[in-house]
Amino acid sequence: MTVAGDPIQIVVVGGGIGGLAAANALLHRGMDVHVYEQAPELGEIGAGVLITPNSLRLLDRFGIGDAIAAVGATVGEGSRYYREDGATVAPILTVDSSGWNGMFGVHRADLVGVLADALPADRVHTGHRAVSFAQDERTAVVGFDNGAEVRADAVIAADGIHSVLQRYVVEPSAPVDSGSVAYRGLVPAERVPWWPKGVSQLWMGEQRHFLVYPVRRGTLINYVGFVPSHQQTVESWTAEGDVQTLRAEFATWDSPVPRLLAEVEKTHWWGLYDRDPLATWTRGRLTLLGDAAHPMLPHLGQGANQSIEDAVALSVFLADATAEDVPEALRHYEDLRRGRTTEVQLGARANGRRYDSHFQDLAERDAEIAGSVRFRSWLYDYDAEAAALEALAVR
Repeated sequence: MTVAGDPIQIVVVGGGIGGLAAANALLHRGMDVHVYEQAPELGEIGAGVLITPNSLRLLDRFGIGDAIAAVGATVGEGSRYYREDGATVAPILTVDSSGWNGMFGVHRADLVGVLADALPADRVHTGHRAVSFAQDERTAVVGFDNGAEVRADAVIAADGIHSVLQRYVVEPSAPVDSGSVAYRGLVPAERVPWWPKGVSQLWMGEQRHFLVYPVRRGTLINYVGFVPSHQQTVESWTAEGDVQTLRAEFATWDSPVPRLLAEVEKTHWWGLYDRDPLATWTRGRLTLLGDAAHPMLPHLGQGANQSIEDAVALSVFLADATAEDVPEALRHYEDLRRGRTTEVQLGARANGRRYDSHFQDLAERDAEIAGSVRFRSWLYDYDAEAAALEALAVR
């Protein structure tokens, strides 16, 4: 139990991007926080993630911006949307309205490494898979499969789309199958010297789209091919895909796409699911963060970025809270975040329909893509820390 005057004690369950971002944000504001991760060591499988201006400005404030720039690859001017035949549709917005906060392509493992390296080593505990949760008016307890139990004033469930702790907040919900699978992987940039540097490119065709951007200082090209699937698939980052099948899906597209795929030696795929927005994220001393709260399709590139926004907003509401204040502080965090993330979840679904050309008139689709700069500006100009401070000031 926290002694009056001491920082509140916070447990974060999940050592992925959201959980590590939360730990950094909470420590930055002087709180006592520990992270518990089920894997035997920290790491992230998969390939690339885009860090967009709305989270980059937040990472920069607690000293991580330069590290992101060092491991990432700038994605900037010249980024474009295309039809599958190569006809240009519109530019891709890569900066906020100030033009200063931009976008980086980052390998997921590199991002996890940066976030973990910014934490004291004794704050992260691997090999702890959460299996139980209990709370009363004074404290919360998380139980782990290794027999350990930890007590805290607040517990943050950042344990992903398959969250174990979510069921202690809401009834479990069924995943929503998008009807698509994504093939993704990496190609060494030296194998495609003709590929344009420092840009993201997205081609759109019937029930398919193909996204490319650089990671790891531009030494690797990250690709994702989205294709329809009529079979029940699994949510997985690790299922190995068939390269020939992937190539066949895009064989007749604009020539850079099949040329790039000709250099692919290995690919992985996963089924694309999200969840309908939850009615609540919080129960007493337990709240949800990131994919545990709002799993979303990748068609806005916002899964990691919204988790980072969550993390910083949460740290604002908990910064001056006492142990007794925790349940109210967590409700204020949810009140601020749930509406925005619901819009992003639904926006990602809508963008997937645009990218996969679910339009009778593609000119209408292209106009929506060109007009999406307004929605992107709403995403990128948002300052989660400032919004939380403003909300806190009027409580």
